[in-house]
Amino acid sequence: MQEQCAEVPAMTGRVLIADDQAHIADALEMLLKGCGFSTETVSHPARVLRALESSTFDAVLMDLNYTRGNASGEEGLQLVSQIRAMDNLLPVLVMTAWGSVDLAVEAMRRGASDFVEKPWENRHLLEKLQKQLGQAREQRRRQREREEELDEARDIQQRLLPKRLPEIEGYEVAAMTQPLRFVGGDYYNVARIGEQQTAICIADVAGKGLPAALLMSSLQAALKPLIAQRLAPSELCQRLNRILCDLMPTGKFISFFYGVLDNNGKLTYCNAGHNPPLLIPERGATVELDAAGAVLGQFPCWRYQQSDLKMQSGDRLLVFTDGLVEACDRDQQAFGEERVVRIVRENDNAGASDLMASVMEGASRHCGGQFQDDASVIVLRAV
Repeated sequence: MQEQCAEVPAMTGRVLIADDQAHIADALEMLLKGCGFSTETVSHPARVLRALESSTFDAVLMDLNYTRGNASGEEGLQLVSQIRAMDNLLPVLVMTAWGSVDLAVEAMRRGASDFVEKPWENRHLLEKLQKQLGQAREQRRRQREREEELDEARDIQQRLLPKRLPEIEGYEVAAMTQPLRFVGGDYYNVARIGEQQTAICIADVAGKGLPAALLMSSLQAALKPLIAQRLAPSELCQRLNRILCDLMPTGKFISFFYGVLDNNGKLTYCNAGHNPPLLIPERGATVELDAAGAVLGQFPCWRYQQSDLKMQSGDRLLVFTDGLVEACDRDQQAFGEERVVRIVRENDNAGASDLMASVMEGASRHCGGQFQDDASVIVLRAV
């Protein structure tokens, strides 16, 4: 035994042995314990799953044939699939006395890490087991590194968004973003630019995940000093567009809405290819703040135009990204602007935060919690 263990790398761990024949389980346990492994033995498929739920193992060594006289191995194959659903990195080494190429292929297709025929050769089994342990530990190490990087990226992105929204006399304001993945390509900001004015903006980078998040950070870096200059919305969009045209990869772009609200309720805005925000009064028709300009990052010489409107007491302004209204149900029906308006009108007396929550909850119910894109919304309510 010691000679066999000395011939393979010194890597051990905790192994769950699953076999309904006691003499085979005893032999495997003796082999592995003699080589420094700790083991636990079970004899029924259901006990395998219970053991994995209640404890931690570095590998599973299991029989494929639990039904005597049945060479199909179906019960064992189902167990492989169940184990893999619980942990996609746990090494699963399968064994069978009725080995065949077809059964081995099917076991591997369902998620087995490797295959050993009975009767086995000890050294061969140990080599396979330790190889799988080494690969799994390296995969888990890389997974931890990726998760740490994603956590850091998420923290960085959260720092780019406003930690606290400013108080605006005569208005309630609420905003949130819900990335599809750990990080996303949506951006919003509400910022005071002097005693008389407040800037409101939202952006949606084409794409998802880390690539979109990197472009979003470039947008934020370019936008922040432009907001501080108190530029008119059309001028700000033109300057921002020229900057982004020099940075934008081929095929990428950003839709963008920028508005400036003064203390008299006048909103001056520019829409660069973004979903039209909705102005929903207490009475009267909903107004769409249509896109009058091209998306950012594609046409460096584009001349942007701006428009303005007057907000009255009771008006609700909803500024959002397409991930909200394009959230689809099982029939691929989008949530849509009409449902947004309906929710707002059904909650006429709700404040900005409650309206925002109701709209997001409505979209989530519509798509069963399975958003297809980053979703962000700003709600401004004139009181």
